[in-house]
Amino acid sequence: MDLIVFDLDGTLLNKSSKISAYTRETLRRLSERGIAYTVATGRALHGAIDILDGHGFLLPQIYKNGVMIWNPELGHYSTSHLLTLDEIAHVADAFLEKDVTPFFFTLQPGNRHAVYHPPLRQKAEYKLVKSFQRERNLPVLPVAELPADADITNISAIGADTAINAVADMIENEAQLVAYMGIAIEDRKLNWIDIHHHSGSKGGAVEALKQELGFSRVICFGDSDNDLSMFETADEAYAPQNAKDNIKAAATAVIGHHDSDGIARFLRERFDL
Repeated sequence: MDLIVFDLDGTLLNKSSKISAYTRETLRRLSERGIAYTVATGRALHGAIDILDGHGFLLPQIYKNGVMIWNPELGHYSTSHLLTLDEIAHVADAFLEKDVTPFFFTLQPGNRHAVYHPPLRQKAEYKLVKSFQRERNLPVLPVAELPADADITNISAIGADTAINAVADMIENEAQLVAYMGIAIEDRKLNWIDIHHHSGSKGGAVEALKQELGFSRVICFGDSDNDLSMFETADEAYAPQNAKDNIKAAATAVIGHHDSDGIARFLRERFDL
């Protein structure tokens, strides 16, 4: 029995970060046929729940690149790989030395999320804070209020490519940490970076779900570096036309562009929907 796993941004979602009408109908047909599907995304639950609502995503869902698995039926996280402040204090110092503001994402009692940060330095960081507040409805607080025993899901930042690359190089020597990065604003040479516990990966989480739910095969879709681990564990892995070159090279096949319903069109043909 197959389990289909979708990345969201750049894959299942269109350029407006929405599920299109064509894709919505395709998901309905999958559900009608009893074909199981879920998501594995770099987003947190609060950044995806409204997008997924009403589209048949009933199985456990993978968030923060595999750091957490959310069980919608039970209303709690079934798996989490969290960091402590002690484990990442030196990483925070490295950001500050490069004049970049780190954002600490936390999981608090009651499955509540919040973001903490030191003083902002760059215009792009102010925009990031606004997006946390407006689009994700996240409390954004000064780092002085970060509890000493906080459970940290990940650290994110945006900054000059040279600064972000320097921090990423340092992370390579940290056995308990893994970092993903990419271009945020190309013409301004700004990069983003996301750091979390090494035990949290999309591939590990997908394999855990496969075993827990009793599926025999996994078919996955993704477009970026954080999808490689699930490409490695999946039986079939498909990259949309817009995917990074190394993702295309690792894929079973390259299919249509994410903003042209590429994944949905492939699924209709693959499963004769």
